[in-house]
Amino acid sequence: MIAAGRPAKILLIDTNVYFSKRLSDALKREGFEVTCSTQPAFALTTLEYDSPAAIVCSTNMREMGALDIARMVRADAKNSALPIIALGDGSQRALMEAFQAGCDDYIDRQRPPAVIATHVKNIIISKAEGFQPTQMLAQSDTSLSGSLTHHDLPGVMQMLGHAHQTGALHINSGETDALLFFDAGTITHAECGSLFGDEAVIHILKSCFQNSSGVYKFVYGSASTQRTVLRSATDLMLDAMREVDESSRDLADEPAVGSSARSASDDRSAVTPTLDHSAVTHTKESL
Repeated sequence: MIAAGRPAKILLIDTNVYFSKRLSDALKREGFEVTCSTQPAFALTTLEYDSPAAIVCSTNMREMGALDIARMVRADAKNSALPIIALGDGSQRALMEAFQAGCDDYIDRQRPPAVIATHVKNIIISKAEGFQPTQMLAQSDTSLSGSLTHHDLPGVMQMLGHAHQTGALHINSGETDALLFFDAGTITHAECGSLFGDEAVIHILKSCFQNSSGVYKFVYGSASTQRTVLRSATDLMLDAMREVDESSRDLADEPAVGSSARSASDDRSAVTPTLDHSAVTHTKESL
């Protein structure tokens, strides 16, 4: 949290000294006090006596990266809630891995230092106070986005749940335009057209499964005042998959029923006696 007195401290861990200097200067301009370290193991020891407001850490260091640090910090009861922001190459796979490891956010290190510093500030404010919806409209503040062709929706939902994320997941797949709100990894509100709550979540999952395409965007920190989703994400996903399986079986059974009916009709035709007109004519002549 950025207090009125002493500035909040950022622990910046990166082996690229030139990059660290530029990002450190940008963070200071945002009002932070910055401690830089090129040695991840040593930096972790400082948490015992000088805990920062957040850790900003590179993913590509030889000794240990942001993913390893996130797992270690999350396992420490004293610092488990400490925000960890990973800096990486910006790929979708690296982003997903960062969230799964427990990082609070992932930022492409190729962005300008000033943009990264602003993003870091937004994340820390969000953790402490929460964002107003209008603050989250810019694309630069999007924490997670991608294609539903490459990542299935249940996987994205589970990842957000494991990472205890808070925000709004926007989903567009075919005719489905939906919104899921997460609070510390739990789905609290869902809306899709005239549907809301548990029913909306199941409908969204089924639609995305059937379309196998679309896009999603997770807006970090957005919150909903409504609580319409009462069941767990796991229960809702299982229900949706069960309904999809039942629909698939029903569709598979329809051709079988049709062919059985045709087969029965053919069998009846085979046993139906036919009238031999030549035999009838011969019988009349004999008489």
